[in-house]
Amino acid sequence: MEHELLQLTSQISPLDLGWLARAQERLDSLTKPQGSLGRLEELAARYVAIREEIFPRFERKRVVVFAADHGVVAEGVSAYPQEVTFQMVHNFLNGGAAINVLARLVGAGVEVVDVGVNHEFEPGMKLVSRKVAYGTRNMAKEPAMTREEALRAVWVGVERAQEAVEDGVDVLAPGDMGIGNTTAAAALTTVFTGRPAGAVTGRGTGVDDQTLSHKVAVINRAIALHKVTGDDPLGALAAVGGLEIAAITGFILAAAAARRPVVLDGFIAAAGALVAVRLVPAVADYLVAGHRSVEPGHQIILDHLGLKPLFNLQMRLGEGTGAVLAMNLLEAGVRIYREMATFAEAGVAEKKG
Repeated sequence: MEHELLQLTSQISPLDLGWLARAQERLDSLTKPQGSLGRLEELAARYVAIREEIFPRFERKRVVVFAADHGVVAEGVSAYPQEVTFQMVHNFLNGGAAINVLARLVGAGVEVVDVGVNHEFEPGMKLVSRKVAYGTRNMAKEPAMTREEALRAVWVGVERAQEAVEDGVDVLAPGDMGIGNTTAAAALTTVFTGRPAGAVTGRGTGVDDQTLSHKVAVINRAIALHKVTGDDPLGALAAVGGLEIAAITGFILAAAAARRPVVLDGFIAAAGALVAVRLVPAVADYLVAGHRSVEPGHQIILDHLGLKPLFNLQMRLGEGTGAVLAMNLLEAGVRIYREMATFAEAGVAEKKG
């Protein structure tokens, strides 16, 4: 499976600066002072360069929520019990979660994928069942996954992105659900950015000070136990990551290979992006940071990847909520680029000199 992953990643190339220049030339010809629409222009130019089309379409949006459980919950790092993961999957499928509400608002489809929930779901549900394992193992005592399991979870994400592209989806966002996943994300952030666990670890579901200190200690113990380094991204992902984070990594890689932008949500999605960019640095060109999470590790990842979030609403829910809100900003930029009149078309005088 590593060979197939290598074949996929070989298809990812950095953005062509020529396409960025062509997009900017059109943006500069529109009936406005140059640069006056700020980051909307930046988003439009990036979208054109990603798609490599002078008038790319922007019609279909999709968020794919990857759900999985984490064995490290046994260490007492979360304020919520593990069964919340499968209960929230039911909520997603019934359309009652925040991601469902916000996706309906922006016209995005929602797909829910079981990549590692510690629960048997009833047949016939509108759930994409791709279970690799019934959750990870406790990283504080043994590797969270085998390398094979991590690769299989990555490939779940690859296939979901590829199917979305085949369905005609233009912009993608990975979402997440998994009690305990901020512990895994913080561990990966420490490994790949070199920042101490205490600086990247937040309260997740809302733990108190004592539990937060314990959470940091658990992360440090796991990293030391497995001698994790950033030199082997898949090895690090297997040792201290999560099945849904692995799937997000594959989802991002496949989207970039298919020349589709990926709008990132918060800390968990960013951790998956961190692994993807370590595997293929050019992946960073295809990422749009939707928002800035309250989790401290999220800003550290964004700085490490050179990404600037579009907004900060003090959100920390996950599920893809910040990403779908940001999709409207990306679409606004593309609509400006496509639909706004040029000075010549409108018969408006341009700036003197």
